[in-house]
Amino acid sequence: MLEGLQPSLDPARLREVVAGIDTYLAERDSVREEAIRLSREVIRRSGWAVTAVHKGDLREAEEHLAAAEEAARSLLEKTRPYPELYYSGLVYNAVSEYVEARVFMDLILGRGLPGPGELGVPPVPYLQGLGDVVGELRRLALESVRHGLFETAWRLLGMMEAIYLELRGLDYPDALAPGVRRKADAARRLVDDTKAMLVDIENRYKLMEELRRARSGGG
Repeated sequence: MLEGLQPSLDPARLREVVAGIDTYLAERDSVREEAIRLSREVIRRSGWAVTAVHKGDLREAEEHLAAAEEAARSLLEKTRPYPELYYSGLVYNAVSEYVEARVFMDLILGRGLPGPGELGVPPVPYLQGLGDVVGELRRLALESVRHGLFETAWRLLGMMEAIYLELRGLDYPDALAPGVRRKADAARRLVDDTKAMLVDIENRYKLMEELRRARSGGG
């Protein structure tokens, strides 16, 4: 069986092949380090933007969003030549945070819903971020209730439910749309809890108002 075989290995060719791979890996490692830095900037700025929105400081929110957008675009551009980085959790998690902050702010300001093309982001992290918007809308609904703004709270709940219903209709495996189904499940719980809370609190509020009017009339 071994007769006629002529094993050979050209050392120069071996060095050439390995050197090429080494160059690629070195470049990828450099890009990965930069991607880590940029992803942290995106996440940090996006979080600050959401906090600023809840505080009512929209100018500060816009400043942080602009910085988050710049970092997100740079992150996607630098990792695009390396699919193993571009489609990784490192990139998707950061981009989804930016999407969450941008969509949240645009929705509450009545600007309409920006799509992934408008934001320049891939579809999957867009859906992940969209799912997380439900939680921020809930926070705003709770704050609205605290100020007695029930109409606003119900409107926010309607937005939460609309997002959940659309995400629920995306029946794809986690390998194709990682995290999206889990986001939809979490959104459903938030919608149900918020709806129950609003019904209970509004009923209590109406009862208190009726009692107050009755006492005032009786006096």
